[in-house]
Amino acid sequence: MEALAKITSKGQVTIPKKMRELLGTNVVRFRVEKGKIILEPVRDVGGIFKKYVKKPLYHEKEREIAWQKVADEYRDLP
Repeated sequence: MEALAKITSKGQVTIPKKMRELLGTNVVRFRVEKGKIILEPVRDVGGIFKKYVKKPLYHEKEREIAWQKVADEYRDLP
């Protein structure tokens, strides 16, 4: 499969829908190898941002806390 895409003035490129579906994820990694840019799917993001996290982040727990805050704010509406 092959496709052409234009790079916007902001450096953005739209990945064609059929190719996005093949990736199976909405997180990708770019790397340069022998003068070519390689784009590859990242299915597990747990480890790739590890160096930026100061404390462990448990997504399920954090998601539940966020939903609880939304629910509490909703209950407080007049």
